[in-house]
Amino acid sequence: MQQPRDIAEAIIRNMEEVIVGKRAELELALVCLMSRGHVLIEDVPGVGKTMLAKSLARSVGCVFKRIQFTPDLLPSDVTGVSIYNQHSETFEFRPGPIVAQIILADEINRATPKTQSALLESMEERQVTVDGITHMLPEPFQVMATQNPIEYEGTFPLPEAQLDRFLMRISLGYPTLEEEMSILGRQQHGHPVDELNQVVAAEEVISLQEAVRDVYVDDLVKEYIVQVVQATRRHSSVYLGASPRGSLALFRTGQARALLQGRDFVTPDDVKTLAGATLSHRLIVSPAARVRNVTSNLVVDEVLDTVAVPGARARGR
Repeated sequence: MQQPRDIAEAIIRNMEEVIVGKRAELELALVCLMSRGHVLIEDVPGVGKTMLAKSLARSVGCVFKRIQFTPDLLPSDVTGVSIYNQHSETFEFRPGPIVAQIILADEINRATPKTQSALLESMEERQVTVDGITHMLPEPFQVMATQNPIEYEGTFPLPEAQLDRFLMRISLGYPTLEEEMSILGRQQHGHPVDELNQVVAAEEVISLQEAVRDVYVDDLVKEYIVQVVQATRRHSSVYLGASPRGSLALFRTGQARALLQGRDFVTPDDVKTLAGATLSHRLIVSPAARVRNVTSNLVVDEVLDTVAVPGARARGR
């Protein structure tokens, strides 16, 4: 088998054939997949959220399905239904679109809370239960949800319990002048995602996920992670800070990023790089702070500036 870093690099290079100039965001999406987590992509329409999910699925040879969330979407439209077969006189499970490997939950905040909650079991337990019967989901499994942060009319904001299920929240942003010109040139005769080839097998992604768990995390780095998360709970602008799930998210994604960089150990720089993506959506900023235009990303930046970075020491001491 190839080295984990070579596998990850091949995936990112292949995705860059479609997503131009967003290497940092592509790395975050891959780190999330390597950590067996789910990602929320929050950005305006037309910047490539759907293409990010499609290109990742094609690159790793995973079964890709898209769910377009609308107010009239039912939970059974997501999970599937049991239908009575008159010939066999039994109920047969007809799987919904959630039974795939990479799921694009497009505009997730347009569905009702009841339908949104249909994703909770699959995201946390990697299974769906229909009519009392549990069906396991295939591996690897990842939900990539998108939402528009600008237009809120007719939407149902995700509750904090569901936001906490997402390992990361990322944003692509607008391209630069040169990047946008490159996009125009690439799409003159067709979309590059239609010609994108698979570069690794789904089994290699599973091996990446297993290799992540073997990456060494020193006790000093663990303490730094916990101090950062606890500092969000004490921040004067925060009504509700990150939970222990936030600590676990920083821990696991730190291992994945270290592996992506070709290291077998996590550094404080890994933690600082990932803190915004893994913690910002887990914070609730107080109403008084929101009036002052304080955002959760700003709070995380302030926390990273105040928490002391641990010094180095020999491994195992």
